[in-house]
Amino acid sequence: MRRRTFLAAALAGLSATAVAGCGGPDSDAAGGRITLEFLSLAWQKESVDANKALVAQWNDTHDDVKVTYVQGSWDNIHDQLLTSFEGGEAPDIFHDDASDLTDFANGGYLADLTPYLPRSLRTDIPKASWETTTYDGKIYGVPFLQEPRVLIANSKLLDESGVRVPTAQHPWTWDEFEEICKKLTHGGNRYGVAWSMKEPVSQSVNLSLSTDGKIFYKDADGRNEIRYDAADSAIARLINRQVDQDRTAPKSGLGMSGSDTLPGFFAGRYAMLPLNFSYRQQVQQQAPKGFAWEVLPLPSGAGGLAQGTAPQTLSVSEDSRHKKEATEFIAFLTQARHQVRLARGDWLLPTSTEALKDPSLTTAKYGWRTGADIAASLRPSPVLGVRGYAEWKDKIATPAYQEYYNGGIGIDELRKRLATDGNRILDRYQR
Repeated sequence: MRRRTFLAAALAGLSATAVAGCGGPDSDAAGGRITLEFLSLAWQKESVDANKALVAQWNDTHDDVKVTYVQGSWDNIHDQLLTSFEGGEAPDIFHDDASDLTDFANGGYLADLTPYLPRSLRTDIPKASWETTTYDGKIYGVPFLQEPRVLIANSKLLDESGVRVPTAQHPWTWDEFEEICKKLTHGGNRYGVAWSMKEPVSQSVNLSLSTDGKIFYKDADGRNEIRYDAADSAIARLINRQVDQDRTAPKSGLGMSGSDTLPGFFAGRYAMLPLNFSYRQQVQQQAPKGFAWEVLPLPSGAGGLAQGTAPQTLSVSEDSRHKKEATEFIAFLTQARHQVRLARGDWLLPTSTEALKDPSLTTAKYGWRTGADIAASLRPSPVLGVRGYAEWKDKIATPAYQEYYNGGIGIDELRKRLATDGNRILDRYQR
């Protein structure tokens, strides 16, 4: 998850350029030309280049509506936007992710895009993706890039073990996964899997969908509540077994980020890594010469291959004077062929059904096909739309999960902290 720290210098840079979008008469130039400001969070060179090229293409083909590209950063986007909203200087169009939209929508800062979205875009992006940006029947963003979690595996070790290689059509079950990790473990020299749990909350919540859990539910009155029953805790208990009982996963991995596990993976110390889809780029760039690797779907449980995601989004500020034109630009940017360019630039998946059929995203190379095959199983993260989630995550869930995975507390105490203590936080936001 992104750090949400306030950086005054970055905010000043945003505010200085935001006037053209929402702040005053400069938003309309002489002759009736409209100038829109687009705050992009693209950061990889290929992605930045693709975004800038699409902005240039729009400007070359639209005489009356021009778009100005502004570079932002994931590190401080929440605080940048919040302050610019409150100051009346927000960009017309901004890039973010679905987890940020709940509070902004409740604050009245986001435009409802429903009246302006073309039918072609509404039908090309699946209903499950639209649910990540829809609150009370209003659409506050266009979900356009998404990232599942996958297994990145050492091909040589898989071949030597003789285990069945799973596909999205015939995945492993979680029980099979545990047994296969035992086969792939070799004394203290090699582990079947390394769980990087430096930030344990989002993956613990999102993967609970595969075991038919959710953790975040609605009660009879439609209020958010946290439960932590058997289905909700199945993945956490599995990780705990692998680390503390079976010794098929190293305890050292619990304090690692995904990047931290890669050197051990390349050295043959870990046979498989559960990582976000975009980590394929680091593997491709950093793997030693001759190192063979492949991308596998995560195992399936009672909930199938389902897992939660919070897609990247494009939204329009409520204060924008040109909501229709801003939405038209978003629709242009998220056309299927353009989503392909943006997805490849970030090593992510597009939400567009048509884009997912593109040959460059269905090739077996670098695991693109695996991602495309599991895209239909992606669901809105259970945390979306939950006010108070950020506080619960920071104050309760992160330390509780870390203590549990390290063996400091048992499942009953984890349940008490997550659910009993957590619901007190949620209740405060729902008074």
